[in-house]
Amino acid sequence: MNNAKMAYFEKEDILYLTISDEREARSVEISPNITAELNEDGDLIGIEIINASAFIRDSILESVQARLLTASGN
Repeated sequence: MNNAKMAYFEKEDILYLTISDEREARSVEISPNITAELNEDGDLIGIEIINASAFIRDSILESVQARLLTASGN
């Protein structure tokens, strides 16, 4: 994973994570707004997140809420 890169396209609100510079052979939608890009062997080479700002915000909020619940003993 030494080639890992991240690019954010603000106008489109798309976050793209590149794990490898290999050529994309196909892609698979793993959840709404998240697509995994695969090489010829089916290995993950990139991830595209549409509506990235909302995804990241929601992920952070869920993580913080879970930690607060754990810290409070509930």
